[in-house]
Amino acid sequence: MATKGLVLYLIAGFSLAVVSVYFINNRSINGGYAQPVLLSSSSSNILQNHSGTDIKVWPELKFSWRIILATIIGFLGSGCGTVGGVGGGGIFVPMLTLIVGFDTKSAAAISKCMIMGASASSVWYNLRVPHPCREVPIIDYDLALLFQPMLMLGITLGVALSVVFPYWLITILIIVLFLGTSSRSFVKGIEMWKEETILKKAIAEQQKSFVNSRGELLIDTEYELLVPKEEKTVFQIIRDNLNVKRILVLILVWILFLLLQVLKNTLKSCTPLYWLLNLLQLPVALAVFWYECVKLYKESKKRRKSGNPDSICEASIEWTAVNLAFCALCGILGGTVGGLLGSGGGFILGPLLLEIGVIPQVASATATFVMMFSSSLSVVEFYLLKRFPIPYALYLMCVSILAGFWGQFFIRKLITILKRASIIVFILSGVIFASAITMGVIGTQKSINMIKNHEFMGFLDFCSSQ
Repeated sequence: MATKGLVLYLIAGFSLAVVSVYFINNRSINGGYAQPVLLSSSSSNILQNHSGTDIKVWPELKFSWRIILATIIGFLGSGCGTVGGVGGGGIFVPMLTLIVGFDTKSAAAISKCMIMGASASSVWYNLRVPHPCREVPIIDYDLALLFQPMLMLGITLGVALSVVFPYWLITILIIVLFLGTSSRSFVKGIEMWKEETILKKAIAEQQKSFVNSRGELLIDTEYELLVPKEEKTVFQIIRDNLNVKRILVLILVWILFLLLQVLKNTLKSCTPLYWLLNLLQLPVALAVFWYECVKLYKESKKRRKSGNPDSICEASIEWTAVNLAFCALCGILGGTVGGLLGSGGGFILGPLLLEIGVIPQVASATATFVMMFSSSLSVVEFYLLKRFPIPYALYLMCVSILAGFWGQFFIRKLITILKRASIIVFILSGVIFASAITMGVIGTQKSINMIKNHEFMGFLDFCSSQ
């Protein structure tokens, strides 16, 4: 119920913002005012000057306080972002524009490189970690196949909307989204913390006293298992965590989307062939999504009829038609946010996996695995289009790779010591909230600059007309 309420809140905020744009644009036209230049933090949007040409601002990579601060923020953002399963694009884009000095489009492209590096190293680390509760992979491939196609479809929609929506609207939408998801994640973290506290107390009480088979009371006694648990090697854990068939399907979807995107970018915008390639992404995504939906629905129905209480995958919900449609909507919404912001879509997927009952360790591993595919798709496309400087991208990607691995290492150790998986949820909530603040700062600055530029252009037009 809380999840559906959150989605209704997000849809209401989105609709209100879109209506406000329509109202403001109508007033501008009726009042005779010039339309503002459309700006976006997305990768596809073009920062334009008065003549309509691209503006690329690529600072030189040299040792300075800016690069030191960017390294520190990038390391912390990547480490915390991958642990929470949200990537950290909401932190990287403002950092690259406000501190390093990149233009917004280039910052979004480099942000994707950082997300890809951090996600790849986190996936490698997670493949070496066993599932905390069951003898199954720590990455839920069923959920990855369910959300990945819709996420990629949403990214395409977000890129298209970024061309239409003005920058201030994108900023408002993202702040509304981030505040809603971070608040819900924080509440979820508190609930999990309380449950963990109760569980730890119950375990402590059980360990204080036991009664043996002869009825004798034993105080503070620890029992060793008669049959020791088999310790798996790292190779065995990696083998158990890999599902080659599912990974090959995801790679196939990745290749198809990449080919469609590359072919589309070679064409002139808004031509019939351009729109045809755009629409071809729909059957590709829906085919994979429908296959996974049918599988989950039939297996869930079969288990309910036989009285089997076990879940098909890590999610604890029943896979009814309504819940499957709800997951599709959330996947598209997460991808749309990724397309608007230049992130991997984890700001929706991470909290959503927690809401449907996935434990934090698996939610983090699965969301990071999905983000690796979506971000790498954008990175290859950006590289072919020469959207980012190679030296900066390689340096910050190396920082993110190290941060992703060591972030996972330290947080997993902390969870093992404290026995509190809710730490992941609090980190997720904190990263999303920090992203809302940074996006608000950069949005305010951009809006002020847009107003100043608009007034200056109006002054030039007035002078030229005299």
